[in-house]
Parts: sequence; structure tokens; C-alpha cells
Amino acid sequence: MKTIKLDEKAVKNVLSDLLKRSPNQYSAYEDTVNAIIQNVRENGDRALFSYTEQFDHFAVNAQNIIVTKEEIEKAYETLDPELVRVMRASAENIRSFHEKQVRNSWMDVREDGSILGQRFTAIERAGVYVPGGKAAYPSSVLMNVIPAKVAGVPEIIMTTPPAKDGSVNAGTLVAADIAGVDTIYKVGGAQAIAAMAFGTESIPKVFKITGPGNIFVALAKRAVYGHVSIDSIAGPSEILVIADETANPRYVAADLLSQAEHDELASAILITTSEALAGKVEEEIEGFLKTLDRSEIIRKSLDHYGYILIADDLDRAADCANAIASEHLEILTKNPFDTMTKIRNAGAIFLGEYSSEPLGDYFAGPNHILPTNGTARFFSSLCVDDFIKKSSIISYSYDALYRAHKDIELFAEKEGLTAHANSIKVRFEE
Repeated sequence: MKTIKLDEKAVKNVLSDLLKRSPNQYSAYEDTVNAIIQNVRENGDRALFSYTEQFDHFAVNAQNIIVTKEEIEKAYETLDPELVRVMRASAENIRSFHEKQVRNSWMDVREDGSILGQRFTAIERAGVYVPGGKAAYPSSVLMNVIPAKVAGVPEIIMTTPPAKDGSVNAGTLVAADIAGVDTIYKVGGAQAIAAMAFGTESIPKVFKITGPGNIFVALAKRAVYGHVSIDSIAGPSEILVIADETANPRYVAADLLSQAEHDELASAILITTSEALAGKVEEEIEGFLKTLDRSEIIRKSLDHYGYILIADDLDRAADCANAIASEHLEILTKNPFDTMTKIRNAGAIFLGEYSSEPLGDYFAGPNHILPTNGTARFFSSLCVDDFIKKSSIISYSYDALYRAHKDIELFAEKEGLTAHANSIKVRFEE
């Protein structure tokens, strides 16, 4: 990790370095992805099946594309029962948290006879993309599906790449069943995103696509945005820890490494007011690297995107954290709740030494699908609202419109839209 004295130049350099990991840098693959999307859009299942055989080496067809009940039952038998128990407990925590986000339709009836309001309705069908192979994370299945279920989405489908023998990761299948997925399709990659966006003979069109994926999946989601809604274009994982001299260096080191192990592009940053703590954290990191399974990936991540920034005070540390707008922000200070009041930009905030980031990944309940690459400045975590549409309700009586009609007509005429003004005038003709 690079240790740097925190100043404005340092912040700019760090931000510049982190932005190199942005999905916006994937343009070299755009032509390939666009060709796949166009082919699936024009040729439906024929293109979808061909790409699945080409990339996943499985001869998918209309008869075997859907995961069967028997396959799901077998997945339960394969999985450790204790893991199933934990997944159910996690799902309940996620559901409980997201139920608090539900909003009800409302109407405001006024004395003048006007009625204004909003009607909240769930989208009709949502699609969840789940990576396969080593990147299959059942926790993400729960995080994507449960908010949609709580929102009241009537139908949720899932696509995930199959293995060569047509099987699907057992953890993925069990998580999907626990969360309430209606249908699971054995297709992956950009072709799966295209199929959900436009529909094929086998896969119905959805109205929102969520879920992580590789470069091709990220670009495909960006390309179909507008035809359907998407959650976000996810970048590599990030963690930022603000710590003072009271923090436990072993905890800080362990938490930084929890994200660095995701991949070589992951970012782990410590901002501290204590040079002594910084040194101890580096020592702890070296100790952990001797025992952790993914130490090679972690080391490359820390070499390229790992920083220890020494701040003069917590105000300067908070300013830097706001500029970086990290996906995960841990606050390990003497009074973490006070420090939190200085934070404006973060995907999720973890307070205190017993609130390490994996708590949010797996169990606490808040969604772990979070904005990355600085987008926490204007995006939020996945939530129930992402699966809800809001329709405005307007109803005026004769008397209510009469009181306002002159003002409306004036406004419309000043904008040069006389037909708009006329639509109001005709209601008050002699």
C-alpha cells in the first residue's frame, strides 16, 4: 500500500487512480457486445442458443433452458444444511429491512374540490443476472430478488450461465428458491442481458435488469438502458476506513483485506489521523497475507489501488472520504456517530469496531448492491423503490379549475402553446 500525507494534490491523484477502474473504460469491447445484442434482438432463441454453446459449451435448447424443480431439490441436497439455515436467516433480515422502505399510495383532497396524489405500482416483471463459476455469490441473489418481492413485483426471472454439463451452481439455485425467483434460465453473458431486455421465444421481456457481471454484462446493461431500466453499471469493489488512534489495527487490516480479495482492481483505502496506527496496520496486513487463500490477488490489489492517507484531523479525513465517495465506508474512531455527521457520500456506512463490512455483505439486512467509482455522490443502494413506479393523480372540480384557469391560460400563451391554453378555455365558454 502507498502511504501518503493527505493534501489536495494527494486526493486528486488518488481519485485519478481509482477512476482508471471505471466501467466507462471498457469501450474496447463495445462493438462485440453491441453485435451480440443486435443478433439476439433480431434472431431470438437461435442467436441465444448459439452464443451459449459457443461461450459456455452447453447445447441449450427450448426444452432444457429452464432449471427444473428436480434440479433445485438436488441443489438443496448438495448444499451444507447449515449454509441453507444461514441463508434463510440472512433472507429474513434482508426482507425485514426492506419492508421498512415500502411506501403507500396517497391522495390529498382539498376543500376547493381538487384531488392530488401519487399511486405506487410495482413493475410487471424483473430480471436478475447472476454470474456463474467462481463469481457465483448466493448472497447477491438474495440482495437482488428480495427487494423486488417486497415491492410486489408479480414475476421475477433469473438468468445465469450453465456449466458444460448444463448444471447451475447449487448455492445460486437454493438462494433463488429462498428469495422467491419464479423461473431460472440457463444462459449468461451479454446474450442473457439482451434476451431479458428484448425477449426471445423462450425468455420473456423484463422491465428492469439488476445484478452484477463481467465486462460484457456491464456493457450490455449500459447498451440496453432505455429499453429497460437497470440498477447500475457496477465497478470493482471498494472499501474506505476512517480511523483514529483508538482503532484496533488488526481489525482495520482485516477489514481492508476483506474487499481487496475480490479482484486485482478492488480498492482498499485507510484514512487515519495516527501515523502510529498506519504503521501497525501495515504490519498486520503482512501477517494476514501469509495465511489468506487469495493473498496473491490481495497483494496486487493493494499494490495498485491500496492507500494509507495520513490526515491532520478528522475533518480533513471526512472531506477526503466525501471526495472519494466509496462503496463501503467504515468509521473506527472514538466517536463514530459524530464522525458520521461529516459524511455526505458513501454507499453504506459501518460504525464501530464490531460493524465490519462483511456484516453488510451477508447478514445485517441493508442491501449490499451499492454505487461504486464515486457514484455514491448521486446514486444509492438497491432498494424497494427501484422496482416501483410512481403515477401522479390529478382531479379538479369545475370550481377548482375555474379559480385557476386564467393563470393556466396565461402561462400556456406566454410559452406560445395556444392549444394548451385552448384546452382550458373551452371548459369556460358561454
